[in-house]
Amino acid sequence: MQIPCSEKELFVIDKVARASGSLGLESYLIGGFVRDKLLGRETKDADFVCAGDAIELASATARLFDPVPRVDYFKNFGTAHIRLSDGFDIEFVGARKESYQRDSRKPAVEPGSIKDDQDRRDFTINALAISLNHADYGQLIDPFDGLKDLEAKIIRTPLAPVQTFSDDPLRMMRAIRFASQLGFAIEENTWQGIRDTASRISIISQERITDELNKIILSPKPSVGLDLLYRSGLLRIIFPQMVDLAGAEYKDGHGHKDNFYHTLQVLDNLSVYSADLWLRWAAVLHDIAKPATKKFEEGHGWTFHGHEVVGGRMVPKIFGKLKLPTHEEMRFVRKMVELHLRPISLTKENITDSAIRRLLFDAGDDFDSLMMLCEADITSKNKQKVKKYLENFQLVRQHCRKVEEKDHVRNWQPPISGELIMETFGLPPSKPVGIIKDALKDAMLDGVIPNNYEAAFAFMLAKAAELGLQPKG
Repeated sequence: MQIPCSEKELFVIDKVARASGSLGLESYLIGGFVRDKLLGRETKDADFVCAGDAIELASATARLFDPVPRVDYFKNFGTAHIRLSDGFDIEFVGARKESYQRDSRKPAVEPGSIKDDQDRRDFTINALAISLNHADYGQLIDPFDGLKDLEAKIIRTPLAPVQTFSDDPLRMMRAIRFASQLGFAIEENTWQGIRDTASRISIISQERITDELNKIILSPKPSVGLDLLYRSGLLRIIFPQMVDLAGAEYKDGHGHKDNFYHTLQVLDNLSVYSADLWLRWAAVLHDIAKPATKKFEEGHGWTFHGHEVVGGRMVPKIFGKLKLPTHEEMRFVRKMVELHLRPISLTKENITDSAIRRLLFDAGDDFDSLMMLCEADITSKNKQKVKKYLENFQLVRQHCRKVEEKDHVRNWQPPISGELIMETFGLPPSKPVGIIKDALKDAMLDGVIPNNYEAAFAFMLAKAAELGLQPKG
């Protein structure tokens, strides 16, 4: 075996080789497993291709395990999947040719040889195969010098780039995703092929595009992939609102930063500390409304007043268009966008306990995520300026900890419920109940009353009296 495998992996590979031998099928280990093993990366799955019936091979392989694992069959595609007891996934597919028509989102597929299957692979580093056949067991099959490209850290298509990307336009995003995940460079002709074919991405389903976009955002340094998407022209097609952030404008000696590259820097800063996809999406979208709110004020310069509020309103539309989850994840991202200026603003003024309490209350359980995002948002080419802002931000963190320890605001539940207000004054659900509840909340957050039942009850009676209400009975 010409790739380094664990005993467990060799055990699985041997089962597939034995099953294919008993059926008289040519079979190969191919694609990402081979690539990642050669790179020393962890693997959680392996793909096997055979010149024949992949479903039959999967069934024969399963029977060699004890206990026999379940086989999931996908007869329409001629593929099968087995999840082993340790969570390792193995996929089986028949060698095939496939291509897209000009306006189709689904490929035309027909049986083929191992050569045909390697020809249809997206990149040379993913066309590497290991023979499982008796005559040359363990031999590396590398018709496109993928091993050299791995060593040189290059992404290159096996066939002419325009043909490869026309056959399946999603490969353009996959090229950029691998460059971002692996730290590889895209070979010059392949890069030109992406730029020349970018418009063809429009035939691909939004779900598949977004899946690749999420993988780019989750890569170790997401700016690599997002910058390549931008420079290739793909980002303008799949996510135009982000492209609108690009560029800096100057007027009367006043300029503003390029908010596209600022966003990439914030995302990279955050990615050092968090692998949370939705917090990373919050970084992507935190300034998304700056183009819509940009104004030039004489004698002052460029402003983006209210961009956090407008940005919050944009989040649901963007999530809907990209077919991202529109429930808890979307609400979290919107909350982060709407609050992202609050902690930073506290570094520029005398911090009051009231302002801290309101921030803690509004952020709630997401306070730590918000602070992480805001700290990542501190960017400047002036290192001393960044150092000063970060030091001030630490003071805000310390103040927040002290107030939270004293007042327990983050998960605050009002000592007086709406039900108690209605019962005390004999009220149905109505506007006065809401007025009293809001007044109680504000009094506690502003430090007018302590966070306890007795003080809250007394305040409730006083506020109700202002409204002309008296306790019943």
